[in-house]
Amino acid sequence: MILSKTTPAFGVLLVNLGTPDTPTTKDVRSFLKQFLSDPRVVDLNPLIWKPILNGVILNFRPSKVAKLYQSIWWDEGSPLMVVSQRQREQLTSMLAQEFGQSIPVELGMTYGTPSLTSGLDKLKSQGAKRIIILPLYPQYSCSTVAAVSDAIATEFKGWREVPETRMNKEYYQHPGYISALASSVKSHWEQHGQADRLLMSFHGIPVRYVTEGDPYQQHCEKTSELLAKELGLNQDQWQLCYQSIFGKEEWLTPQTDKTLISLPAQGVKSVDIISPAFAADCLETLEELSIGGKETFINAGGERYECIPCLNTNPAHMALLVTLVKQQSQGWC
Repeated sequence: MILSKTTPAFGVLLVNLGTPDTPTTKDVRSFLKQFLSDPRVVDLNPLIWKPILNGVILNFRPSKVAKLYQSIWWDEGSPLMVVSQRQREQLTSMLAQEFGQSIPVELGMTYGTPSLTSGLDKLKSQGAKRIIILPLYPQYSCSTVAAVSDAIATEFKGWREVPETRMNKEYYQHPGYISALASSVKSHWEQHGQADRLLMSFHGIPVRYVTEGDPYQQHCEKTSELLAKELGLNQDQWQLCYQSIFGKEEWLTPQTDKTLISLPAQGVKSVDIISPAFAADCLETLEELSIGGKETFINAGGERYECIPCLNTNPAHMALLVTLVKQQSQGWC
């Protein structure tokens, strides 16, 4: 079939978790309510969880989190949103060159704005009858990728004609991903020197999710092993850990903050830290790791702490996204 110039072969929905619209208590509360109300994120009995969420968490946590956002907010807006928009723009341009035609790329956030509904509607209005869903989560988890799948399925319930869709489930061991991470680390070392230890900090999830079948821990471990191998590191030069622990339930260990406290006493005085689970810098990397992590490590007796940025719009990262789209679009062009 010969496509007309106005009919795209397919469209791409670039997905990330989301961010408050502004670093205010009001907008943070609205964002947290939507995020923490998703049973994929917190799957406790609603009769137990909702009173805790609405009566306790949403009354006290938003103001604290708003202050954290204020400490990392850019002039252009939320770092996650700014980077995501840049990724969308660059991917649009790169796909046009790759396919020789305009391939619409829209951004959709699982929580907040622009919503997944908004992104899908924009692709629909541009004539895309085939859609590639590209969640920017290298390692699969029920709390991230499955949440996207659920939201997409719910949205399509209201569509008369459901488009053909393909979703990139994960890319935790993709050669292009590992190469991009390694290139980022090497570039950082060239500018700042190599620390005693490279910490690979991933967002944590409850242990229960893993025991019930979530492959996230396995994916994180594989990513770490492949990255260490690509960098030529021995076992004493790198370590995996998990950050962003929330609530009283048992989460994956070792925890990043506790690891940072323990390292100086072990003779590890300098640390480089990277968070491979995030495709764009956000609160968890710019505040929790860059600011909080450094304070924790230095106060424990550490001497040098460097946070390696996320891949963001790194050329190798953008080339990887193009490759993922090409792989998912086979047979559509």
